[in-house]
Amino acid sequence: QVQLVASGGGLVQPGGSLRLSCAASGISVSIYTMGWYRQAPGKQRELVAIITTAGITNYADSVKGRFTISRDNAKNTVDLQMNSLRPEDTAVYYCNAQQFGTRYWGQGTQVNVSS
Repeated sequence: QVQLVASGGGLVQPGGSLRLSCAASGISVSIYTMGWYRQAPGKQRELVAIITTAGITNYADSVKGRFTISRDNAKNTVDLQMNSLRPEDTAVYYCNAQQFGTRYWGQGTQVNVSS
C-alpha cells in the first residue's frame, strides 16, 4: 500500500518560511518523479515544484527563487523549503509521486500566509 504523508503546514506571516515534508511508504522516492502541487480555494490544483529521478528540478514561475524542492533517498522523503512566503501562497499543498502512467497523491497539508 502506497502512502504519501505530508506535514509541516501551518500559519505564517508574509515574508516567513515553512518547510513541508512528504514521507513515502510503499514506494521508493528515488525511482519516482516527486512533486508538490497546491490548490487554493476556488482554483485548480497547480504544479509548484518537481524533482526527477535524475535530480532535475522544475518550478512554477510564481515560486522560482523562493521555494526549493529536495529529496532524501535514505529517509524516503521529499521536502519543500518555502521562503519569502506571500499571501497568494495560501493553499493546500499535496505531495505527488509519478512513474509512467501511475500517480499517487498524499492527503495535503494546509499553508496559510497571513498577517
